[in-house]
Amino acid sequence: MRVRFAPSPTGKLHIGNARTALFNWLYARRFGGKFILRIEDTDVERSTEESAQAILTDLKWLGLIWDEGPDTGGEYGPYKQSQRGALYKEILDKLLKEGKAYYCFCQADELEKRRHEALAKGQTPRYDNRCRNLTAQEIENYKKQGIAPVVRFKVPETTIEFEDLVRGKVSFDTRLFGDFVLTRSDGGPMFNFTVVVDDCLMKITHVIRGEDHLPNTPKHILLFRALGYEPPQFAHLAMILAGEGEKLSKRDASMSVSAYRDMGYLPEALVNYIALLGWAPSANREIIPIQEMIKEFDIKHVSKSAARFDVEKLNWMDQDYIKKTDLARITKLCLPYFINKGLVKEPVSEEKLKWLEKVIDAIKEHLMHLSQATDFVDMFFTDKIKIQDPQAIELLKDSQAKLVVSEFLKELDKVSVLNDETMRGISKKVQKSTGVKGPNFYKPLRAAITGTLSGPELVKVLPIFGRDKCMQNLKEALEL
Repeated sequence: MRVRFAPSPTGKLHIGNARTALFNWLYARRFGGKFILRIEDTDVERSTEESAQAILTDLKWLGLIWDEGPDTGGEYGPYKQSQRGALYKEILDKLLKEGKAYYCFCQADELEKRRHEALAKGQTPRYDNRCRNLTAQEIENYKKQGIAPVVRFKVPETTIEFEDLVRGKVSFDTRLFGDFVLTRSDGGPMFNFTVVVDDCLMKITHVIRGEDHLPNTPKHILLFRALGYEPPQFAHLAMILAGEGEKLSKRDASMSVSAYRDMGYLPEALVNYIALLGWAPSANREIIPIQEMIKEFDIKHVSKSAARFDVEKLNWMDQDYIKKTDLARITKLCLPYFINKGLVKEPVSEEKLKWLEKVIDAIKEHLMHLSQATDFVDMFFTDKIKIQDPQAIELLKDSQAKLVVSEFLKELDKVSVLNDETMRGISKKVQKSTGVKGPNFYKPLRAAITGTLSGPELVKVLPIFGRDKCMQNLKEALEL
C-alpha cells in the first residue's frame, strides 16, 4: 500500500487538509503501507517556498511523519512537482505521439463565447473538440501565426464507473466534460495531468482526498488507462462544515493548523479531534490515543456525510488532554506566553521554572488551550492584592467571615513556612475552633487572600503565595 498527501503550497495548512493528511497517514500505518508527501507547486504565481516549509512544519508538529518526501527523499523523487518538468514533458510527448492528446489553438475569448452560447441553449458547457482532428499543415499554420497551443486529452465517449471506498459505486458520463487541458499555452502542466503522472510513477495504490476532487476522478481514470497503468483505489472524504453549517473556508486564517498551534492547543488533542470529523472508533470513544487510532482506523468506515467542526468540542478535548499531560511539559509550552506578556524574563532560571510549574498546576484545570494561562495568573504576579470584587467585599463584612479570616491569620502566624501540610493543618484547626466548614470557610479566605470568589484551589494557591504574602492580604482584608 502506498498513499500520498499532496498539498499545494499556496497558503497555510488548513484543518480540512490536515484531516486528509491524517486519514492517509493512519491508513498507511494501519496496514503497513507507505505515506508519501508530495508538494504540488506547479502554480508558479501562487506557490511559495515559505508556504511549503510551513506545511512541513505543521505536519511534523501534528506527528504525521512521512516515509518519502521533499526533505527525506525516496525511490520515486523528486517530490516537488516544480522539479519534475522533464518527466511531464516525456509523458506528454508520448501521449501526443500515440494520438491520445492533441494541440488546441482555440483562444480564451472564443472559448468563453462558446460557453455562453451553450448556456443560452440550456446545454452543459464543454469543449466542442474542434481542434481534435487538425492536420499537420493546419497545426503548422497556427504556429507560424504565433498562436501558442494548449494540449488537450482525447476523451472517449463512455461511462466511467468505480467503487469509491467511502461513497460506494460512482459513475460519470464523459460526454459531460469533454476533452480537457493537460498543459497551458505557456507549456505549464495542469493539475489533472501532473497528479496522474506522479501517482503512476510513484506507484500510489490508494488516493484519499476531499470530495471536491470527485469530478476530476473520471478524467484521472482515463489518463491512468491511457498511460498503461491500473487506476488506484479512490476514497473521497465529505466536506467539513463550520459551526453554522457553512462550508469551512480555506481562506479563514483561524482554520489553519498553525493558528491552533499558536493558541497553545496540544497537537495530540487536535489530531484526536480531527480524526473524529467523519470517523468514529469502537464503543463511540472520543478520547483515543494515536496508537489506538492506528489499530482501528479503516477508510471504509469513514462517513459519507459532512462533518461539523465544533470549536467548543475541540476546547473540551484539549482541556482533557491538558489535565492529563505531564506538568513539566505543559509548563515549558506555557513559558513563551509568560515571556511575551512580560511576566517572566529571560533567561529563566531553574528555580523560576519550578515556581512557574506550581502556578501552572494550580490553574491548568481551567485551561482550554495554553495561551489562556496568562489570563489566570495575575494574583501570582502581584505583590499586593486589591479586593475590588463587590461580592467579595460584601462577604468580608459578615461576622462569621471575619471570624474565619482572623482565626486563620492567628494560626498562620504560628508557623514559619506555608506548604501543603501546614495549610491543611491550619485549615483543620480553624474549622474546629470556629465550627465553620465547607464553602462558608473557604470563601472568606479566598476573598481575603486572592481578592475574588473564584479561581484555582486554595490548597494550591496559598503555598505559592507563601506565608508572608498570605498574612499581609489577610490583615488588609480585616482592615477593609
